[in-house]
Amino acid sequence: MPFILLFSFVLLSCGSEDNSGRNNLSKIPATLKNLEQYIPDDNTITEEKITLGKRLFFDERLSIDGTVSCAFCHSPMLGFSDGRYTSMGIYGYRSKRNAPTLINRLFSRNQFLDGRAKNIEEAILEHIQNSKEMANNKENIVKVLSEDEMYRIKFGDAFGTDITIEGITKAVAAFVRTLFSGNSLFDQFIAGNKNSISQSAQRGYLLFISDRLNCLACHSGANFTDEKFHNNGAGWNSENPDPGRYFVTQNELDKGKFKTPTLRDIARSSPFMHNGSIKSLLDVVEFYNKGGIPNKNLSDKIKPLNLSRQEKDDLVEFLRSLTGTNNYHFGY
Repeated sequence: MPFILLFSFVLLSCGSEDNSGRNNLSKIPATLKNLEQYIPDDNTITEEKITLGKRLFFDERLSIDGTVSCAFCHSPMLGFSDGRYTSMGIYGYRSKRNAPTLINRLFSRNQFLDGRAKNIEEAILEHIQNSKEMANNKENIVKVLSEDEMYRIKFGDAFGTDITIEGITKAVAAFVRTLFSGNSLFDQFIAGNKNSISQSAQRGYLLFISDRLNCLACHSGANFTDEKFHNNGAGWNSENPDPGRYFVTQNELDKGKFKTPTLRDIARSSPFMHNGSIKSLLDVVEFYNKGGIPNKNLSDKIKPLNLSRQEKDDLVEFLRSLTGTNNYHFGY
């Protein structure tokens, strides 16, 4: 079928670097294996780091008051997001942004919705120190964890050192890089199982890749994201719109731009947009159908789509088919 061939081309065209031999990430779903991987040279992935990082990811002692873990905002049950409109930290402090999913971060260089962190390690350290998230400091977190003999042993196994803040961020980052979503019903369809998704989802896929909608302009490749920044107008009608990428670049043209999210497991991670302003997938489709929210920096890719109700439903069914059936791998 022509559209299967088109998707196969999209998969093959994303990511040219051969990462085989760089790490032992043998559990990457087949549909993601051609994507470029981002692993710092000083943090190669090992079983010991993943095991340690998993324990740290769920440990509330990373926060100053012992109430907030990484999983508090990135729950496995919610597509590694948190289901809140905007994320929450210690003492009920609210962030101004929605918690993005952590799945398939192995294939992403810049982190955060504005891309301000150059890697996962840097993002983790910021979360730990942020006064409205975990609000901890390097000395205290090392002191607290050093009182736990299990951690002293596992840090020795993973790094051959005592507990350090660098080791903490590297171990959690190694674990995060094992959180994959692939092998979805849609992937099975592309592989030749014509009955794995409904006729509605198949129609939605044809719409998704059509020139009329041009969804592939941003949601391209096997991970359904170009990893770039775009302004779709979300939140622009609020009193003080979030500047987005402008926060990093100070370029006026970047105001209102946010990183394109992966569509993998999108049905698990509502609400949507950087401010959590859209609750359902149907509402997301309707948002784009209307052409986003007009503003001076609105992407030229965002235009009214004039979709029928059936077409909207078909697109939602396609998006739901991207939910992985063998989603997450918690180490070895």
